[in-house]
Amino acid sequence: MKQYPIGVLLGFNTKTDIDAEFKKVKDLDLQSCQLCIWDDALFQNPEYAKKIRAAADEAGVVISSLWAGWSGPMEWNFTGGPSTLGLVPEAYRFQRLQELDHASVFATWLGVDKVITHVGFIPENPDHPDFTGVVTALRWLCRRMKGRNQFFLFETGQETPITMLRTIQAIGTDNLGINFDTANLILYGKANSLDALDIYGKYVMNTHIKDGNYPTDGMSLGKEAPAGEGRANIPGIVRKLHELGYEGHFTIEREIKGDQQIADIQNARDLLRGVFETLEA
Repeated sequence: MKQYPIGVLLGFNTKTDIDAEFKKVKDLDLQSCQLCIWDDALFQNPEYAKKIRAAADEAGVVISSLWAGWSGPMEWNFTGGPSTLGLVPEAYRFQRLQELDHASVFATWLGVDKVITHVGFIPENPDHPDFTGVVTALRWLCRRMKGRNQFFLFETGQETPITMLRTIQAIGTDNLGINFDTANLILYGKANSLDALDIYGKYVMNTHIKDGNYPTDGMSLGKEAPAGEGRANIPGIVRKLHELGYEGHFTIEREIKGDQQIADIQNARDLLRGVFETLEA
């Protein structure tokens, strides 16, 4: 039986009790986390990295990657999203690129070799100036990260799978990968998540285990659902990744708060363990 490490998305800011957060990870009987930070000032302070690293080591929790946010306006929808999210909007591209570079340095202080973010609604047209602008920006960042022995991972969802593949090929560095969110392609109405692995499965280096349903109007994303209750086909995705030789972590993400979030994370953990029992070592 093949066993993969299971983790959870863990947010951090200057008010976070990081020891308590890592204890929650252990209490959930999980092995790892993706650390999610949106504060550029924090990225530039090595003392926070030391504090987080010490707490992770004390708890015995692996930090599989750093999910790096950025500053400025953001609208998680189909109307304002294309002009506000990620590196695609030219107005925010330079500032956010600098922030991602700071995040990469912070990751070296943590001892983490993968940095993830949403790049935004990458244009389908490879001649569009925002496509070429994103490619140029990320090629610069990836070359700097290469010198730090790091990988840049695209969070999936806001672009079609073939656009993601085209972007990776256009950038052309060998330290690019994908953080495969099992729900986002569905929530954004871009593709069936399982089928997307036929296009770029070999680039998947980390995951978000999440579920959801397709949009029902042209303005708003689809609705997230507990793992196993949406359209993502998580068992099929896990089996496909296994067939592709995936060796990464399965990181549970549930975008609600409170006791129900904990219950849904536990159910997702048990769902994954059940699928693992069907895999050959």
